[in-house]
Amino acid sequence: MQIFYRLQFFSKFVLMRLDQYISDLLYRYECVTVPEFGAFLTQRKGAQVHHTTNAFYPPSKVVSFNAQLTSNDGLLVKYIADLTEDGYENTLQKVLTEVANWKKQLKNTEIVSLENIGDLSLNVEGNIQFEPSYHLNYLTSSFGLSSFVSSEIQRIVEETKKEEVVVATNEEETSVISLVASQERTKYRFPWKYAAAAAIIVSASFFGFKQYESQQQIAEQTKAQKSINSYIQQATFFNANPVELPSITLQVTKEVQNYHVVAGAFRVEENAYTKVEELKANGFDASLIGKNKYGLHQVSFASYTTRAEAAEALLKIKETIAPEAWLLVTE
Repeated sequence: MQIFYRLQFFSKFVLMRLDQYISDLLYRYECVTVPEFGAFLTQRKGAQVHHTTNAFYPPSKVVSFNAQLTSNDGLLVKYIADLTEDGYENTLQKVLTEVANWKKQLKNTEIVSLENIGDLSLNVEGNIQFEPSYHLNYLTSSFGLSSFVSSEIQRIVEETKKEEVVVATNEEETSVISLVASQERTKYRFPWKYAAAAAIIVSASFFGFKQYESQQQIAEQTKAQKSINSYIQQATFFNANPVELPSITLQVTKEVQNYHVVAGAFRVEENAYTKVEELKANGFDASLIGKNKYGLHQVSFASYTTRAEAAEALLKIKETIAPEAWLLVTE
């Protein structure tokens, strides 16, 4: 009886920490599937600036939820089983029990809150909707970076003081001002007719200079072409003692393929090679992508350079060939 209570307590302890296990895996993987429930996905998001609050946010991973991906890929269950040193089947049953509890809460219009992940609830149409939590940044490259608020820069434009203009009020001062203004206009009157003549002369001179310069360029080009032709006629195209030219080495950057659609993991390396040959025979660009931390040899259907290509291939493979396939992202 005492052993039964201990097992029951241990079961509740594991199930209560299911959201923590999911949170741990979101640091390393872009897709964590909860069997018979759905998958939590992460997508990189660049640094953001909130123009209203003047808050700056570092690059991060945005968490979303997809209720269509319910097939067990073994990632979550295997991770929990290794940490708790419990069997895979026992751990799977505990996870499914917790999933049933989540579904019951949602059916009762309750909100399922997952710590550092988000809140799950049902909408009016009976579909699961997800509100992500922003308390934790799952992008490891942004570790130690936090948001901050910067005060807005105030730009002050000083208005120049307008000069006061004194206007004469009597007739004597008015006549004097008018006489001075007339003299100033006469003094600074610009001789437009002379300017027009000067402009015509300058234009004619410039046009003549450009014409002369063009003729000189044509003459120089003709002279250079004749010199080149004479050298071409005198050239020897076949040399008895050819000079060996130095070799050139070109550096070609290889595309890095960090996104892998995993077909399986094998304890025996020979079995992994057999799986690779089998997939290649079926038209896949399969390869052995090395060991994981559990010492298993991982085999991929194919590897891709972008997440979009890998996600599209994964969805197609899950629907047609292998529902247990999953996406692995390597740094």
